Amino acid sequence: MNDNELIDRLIKGDDTANRQFFMENCRPLFTTIIHRVFPYHVDYEEFVNEFYIYLMENDADRLRQFQGRSTIYQWLKTVALRFALLLRKRGVMVDVNTGASPCVVNHLPQDDSWRHARMDVESLLRRMKNERHVYVIRRHIIEGVDEPTLAAEMGVEVSNLYNIKKRAIAALTKVALKDIKQYGRTRN
Repeated sequence: MNDNELIDRLIKGDDTANRQFFMENCRPLFTTIIHRVFPYHVDYEEFVNEFYIYLMENDADRLRQFQGRSTIYQWLKTVALRFALLLRKRGVMVDVNTGASPCVVNHLPQDDSWRHARMDVESLLRRMKNERHVYVIRRHIIEGVDEPTLAAEMGVEVSNLYNIKKRAIAALTKVALKDIKQYGRTRN
């Protein structure tokens, strides 16, 4: 498949082509850009998701600008680097580490069962690797901050917040399932 055919498949939303191209083929390129541009940890999948949204805006206008005068990777290197520098300048791809203490939900009963539940949730959140995911779970799910407010706090579009929230819940579920497996082994 040549570069123009690849662009056509990406514009059409071919999931196989998107995953192969962005998550595998471009990984070395994007990883290098992330490490050179951001002086802190930025999640690869989150960067790729933001970049993909950027490329697909206005009916994939940016992807359609590829004219084949260079390879797709050389063109993408320039576009991705400019995008990353723009994100850094805006402070959008931030390493969300608020340092906030564990959330105390005042409207819930304060008996021992609720204290234990909060401690369990905090234990799971501490085991999650992506601080941004932890932040979204704390602010939106635990504290009840609505999506538009949280998206504004984080400097992302509401549509992207839904994607971040989905990945955050999946990560929390993975940590919880791992915890269940480990707990089950120690009891038996």
